[in-house]
Amino acid sequence: MTSLTALSIASEIFPLIKTGGLADVTGALPTALKPHGIAMRTLIPGYPAVLGGIENPQPVHSFTDLFGSSARLLSARCEELELLVLDAPHLYVRPGNPYVGPDAKDWPDNAFRFAALAQVGARIGQGLLPGFVPDVLHAHDWQAGLLPAYLRYSDRPGPKSVFTIHNLAYQGRFERDLLAPLGLPERAFSLDGVEYWGGIGFLKAGLQLADRITTVSPTYAQEIQNSEAGMGLEGLLRLRADCLSGILNGVDTKVWDPAADELITATYDLETIGARARNKQALQTRFGLKTDPGALLLGVVSRLSWQKGLDILLEVLPGLLAEGTQLALLGSGDAPLEEGFRAAALAHPGQVGAVIGYDEALAHQIQAGADVLLVPSRFEPCGLTQLCALRYGAVPVVARVGGLADTVVDANQMAIATGVATGVQFSPVTAEMLAAALTKTRALYADHTTWRNLQINGMTTDVSWKNPAQHYAKLYRELVDT
Repeated sequence: MTSLTALSIASEIFPLIKTGGLADVTGALPTALKPHGIAMRTLIPGYPAVLGGIENPQPVHSFTDLFGSSARLLSARCEELELLVLDAPHLYVRPGNPYVGPDAKDWPDNAFRFAALAQVGARIGQGLLPGFVPDVLHAHDWQAGLLPAYLRYSDRPGPKSVFTIHNLAYQGRFERDLLAPLGLPERAFSLDGVEYWGGIGFLKAGLQLADRITTVSPTYAQEIQNSEAGMGLEGLLRLRADCLSGILNGVDTKVWDPAADELITATYDLETIGARARNKQALQTRFGLKTDPGALLLGVVSRLSWQKGLDILLEVLPGLLAEGTQLALLGSGDAPLEEGFRAAALAHPGQVGAVIGYDEALAHQIQAGADVLLVPSRFEPCGLTQLCALRYGAVPVVARVGGLADTVVDANQMAIATGVATGVQFSPVTAEMLAAALTKTRALYADHTTWRNLQINGMTTDVSWKNPAQHYAKLYRELVDT
């Protein structure tokens, strides 16, 4: 098997900087590709958290002027990850979230912050570092969307590029007058270039100009070619359908392993699944819920947004509580939803608990202790939380969209009879259908044997990166061979 080198270009990576599933993917993929002869390094911005978490940083290149000031490229490690860190303090050394400032608004220079990432990635592909010339460049989401443009409009040869959409809703749109300041020629501002509705579209540029496009589930790859989920880009995606494929995400099964997870109260496996009861009790205590082993306990680990469908959970909550259901929610996001769940917790102590924010350890405890992991998303490119739920024996109840449809086998009569069911799906995403799905879930929960079979089926499902990594390795090799 011929070995290949690849450079991943991303705005976040676990365990250094994470706001969502993108970081989990970029953090797990390099290790998963190693058995397939792919040596991957990752180019990441030098945020304070990144600079503080890397090991043995070594300068490998200096820039006298990278969009306004000098910068360095550092070679470094973090655990098993091989990194290239763009150390540009004028762009990245800022507090808090990597995308928005303390006022909860986008940093006003985000166009330059992430154009720098893409431009440096393209230059590495074109031989900036003689000791590392990757065979393939793999750019992720709008923050790296200009990379194929910098390759296309350069007079220097470069490698083939893959562009992965993790969420089409975030597009990186900026004013047309930034074209020259971003280092792009006038000819780039065209329908078959970076132009998008009279401005510059970072995501659109990636979709238009990359050699191959992937997204994170087969169903989402089909959905985004239609107006309902295409976010205005469905026409372009249909035109490039031959270059578009859906590859499911996986989860890091070392990080997410109920048999060895130090973040949960009691570890367990298939043989000791009864120990989940201790995690349920600990979860109820942590959220101020009544300690009741028989209560159906719903867990939610999510960004609080319209996309995630959590407004309809608030709608159906009174009916659920009347049946004795409990809710443990961890998340943050839109202020009305945050306030709605805070108010529900205050109004229903012992039945509803809400932690507004994010806590990695608590996310693990919810997966290990909740009976159900609820994901009522209106659209979901892949979703990772339901994959973790399967591995931890929390039965996922999900909307039949995107990667949720691809990864959860609905507990219909035939699936139960043939022993393949792993959870509950519902569609369309309405309060009425969510309530019906949870009524069905309560009936399944009352049947101890069926419920235990759902848990076991989930825990034996392969949610690792093994199969996705095979698909990515095959894609890289096809590109290099063309």
